[in-house]
Parts: sequence; C-alpha cells; structure tokens
Amino acid sequence: MADPDIGRPTAEFVRKRPAPPLRGFVADYIGYREAGVPPARHRGLPSPYLTLIVTLDDPLVVDAHPDPLATPGTYDTLVGGLHTTPALISHDGRQSGVQLALTPLGARALLGVPAGELSGADLDGTDVLGGAADELRERLLDATGWPERFAVLDTMFTRLSGSAPEPGAGPGRGRRPGSGTKTALPAEVAWAWRRLLETGGGLGVSDLAREVGWSTRYLRRRFREEIGLGPKEAARVVRFDRARRTLQRQAAAGSSATLATLAASFGYYDQAHLAREFGALAGCSPSRWLDEESQSFTAGSPTADRPTCRSPTALL
Repeated sequence: MADPDIGRPTAEFVRKRPAPPLRGFVADYIGYREAGVPPARHRGLPSPYLTLIVTLDDPLVVDAHPDPLATPGTYDTLVGGLHTTPALISHDGRQSGVQLALTPLGARALLGVPAGELSGADLDGTDVLGGAADELRERLLDATGWPERFAVLDTMFTRLSGSAPEPGAGPGRGRRPGSGTKTALPAEVAWAWRRLLETGGGLGVSDLAREVGWSTRYLRRRFREEIGLGPKEAARVVRFDRARRTLQRQAAAGSSATLATLAASFGYYDQAHLAREFGALAGCSPSRWLDEESQSFTAGSPTADRPTCRSPTALL
C-alpha cells in the first residue's frame, strides 16, 4: 500500500462494528496505520477475544508468543487464540493493517475450528483459513480507504460464515439452555460464556454448572474444548481485561483513583491481589505496563479507540 504521508509522522486508528449478521461472531474491526513514529514493543495482553490480524505493509513481528515453546516469527496474517500470558510484538516505526476481535463463540463459523483448538497459539492465517487468508489480504490491499476495507471484511466473513446460525442461539438470548435450536457449539457452553461476560467473571464454576444442568467436571471439559480456557481461567481473563482497560482509561483521563479502589471494584481481594494478577497475566506490574503503553501512544490515537485484544505495537 503506497504511503502518501512518507516523510512525516502518521497515526490512524479507526474502529467499526461489523455488519449485523456478523455481530455474534466479531466484536469490532480496527484499522491502524502508523509511519515515522519511534520503534516500539507492545504487550498483547490476555482478553476475551481471539485475534485475526491482516497486515497491509510490513509483516507483523512477534518477538514472543504466549506459548513459550513457539519461536518468534513474522506474519502477513495471524490468528491468535485465547491465552493467559502476554505476547510481545514490535515494529520499527511503521505498521499498518486491520485487526478483528473474534468471539470464541464465532470461531467455528468464521475460522472453521472451535476456539479450543487455537488456545494459546499464534498461527499463520493460511494455516487456519487456507487460501481465503491470502484472498482477504489481497482484497484489502486493493481497497482504498478504511470504509472500503471494512466493507471487504463484511463481504468476506459473511461469505465464510455461510448459513451458520448465530452462536448459542438459545441460551444468552433470554432463554435457558436447551430451549434453542441445536448448533455445532453446545448451547450450554454459549450460555456459560455469556454469563461470565455479563457478570464480569464473577460467577463460580458450580453456579454455571447448576444453571446449564451439567456437572462441574463435564462443564469444565466441554468449556475448555470449545473456548480454549477452563471456566475459571476464562473468568480470570474477563475480570483482568475489564480491570486493566479501566485502569488505562483512568490514567489517560488523569484520574486519581487508586489501585486499591480498582481492585475492590472488580472483585479482587486487595491491591496486592490485583498486582499479582498483572504479574501473572501481563508479565509486569500495573505501573510498568502503563509506562510502557504511554511511551507508544501517539497523537491522534486516544486510548479509548484502541483495540483490547492481542494487537500490534501501539494498539491495545
């Protein structure tokens, strides 16, 4: 993609919701483009979404994967599953592409595999989508401007989803498990996942099992198979994701709220508990994370507009 702003710093971050038929599968699209900015490294933190990234210029550089056994690599397209440790992603001052935040419930429809098969993994897009990954990138490169690129995403993923029913059409839409139509994804798992999101990770495994009518052992097994994390791990990630996004918004707004207040608001025992969760899930303290991210912020790219899943440098 030709860079019309070569020679001067450029930063673009554009968010858009997908077409209505895709909203059960994709939370949002993010278009990003930076050039002439300082090189940076970003921590891609655990979140409730899988990630699909399609680059437009230089490949995505992953210095470290959530799976410590995976080797660093570069990607034109990347699919990342749910994870509980950070990825490290860098750029040399230039990056551009589109990022999709995929719901675990939509992985079967859009990627053709359950989210459980992608847990903790970063894969080349062609390993998951085959030739459709290359076609998608080519069409995005040919498109002019973000609206046209987002339209390409709508068209391609509506085609990929085909006639797949909305995930968990019964539970999660005002009806209890067992009352909806049968889908490839068990309605009980869809219900349990949505309940974790609704409660901010505050619902215990035994309560979830009682709601769906399964034993706790069976729920844990089926949930992990479909989502990629056990229900307790998923609740932990959901709660952490909400807490760290709130912390970031408060810092950007100059709020004087303390970490102890934040911990209490999101159900942590105390400030030390939240700090330990940052160490485990982000690989650093909250203050260090905020400092690192503030160094990668650029003019015209406010915190509130940044993605919230695993993402390229300077994107959150």
